[in-house]
Amino acid sequence: MEEIGVRELKTHASEIVRRVREEQAQYTVTYRGKPVGVLMPIHVAGEPALEKEDSWQRLAKLRDKMARLPRPALSLTAALAEMRR
Repeated sequence: MEEIGVRELKTHASEIVRRVREEQAQYTVTYRGKPVGVLMPIHVAGEPALEKEDSWQRLAKLRDKMARLPRPALSLTAALAEMRR
């Protein structure tokens, strides 16, 4: 895997991404000579862990799930008041 410095990546980003896309090139990205990341075609790396639903949908599902739970015997205010005694 070819190494490429962050400065070179910045300067030649379009050309490098074209090589990754068309030639399936793979690069180890370095910063001050130390590896910090890898640039490769997505099918080689595997699909990223992208969320299938957005955060608002997940939040709405969580709200609905919590609404079905039984109510606690004490309110949060009452529980805190008891803890302070």
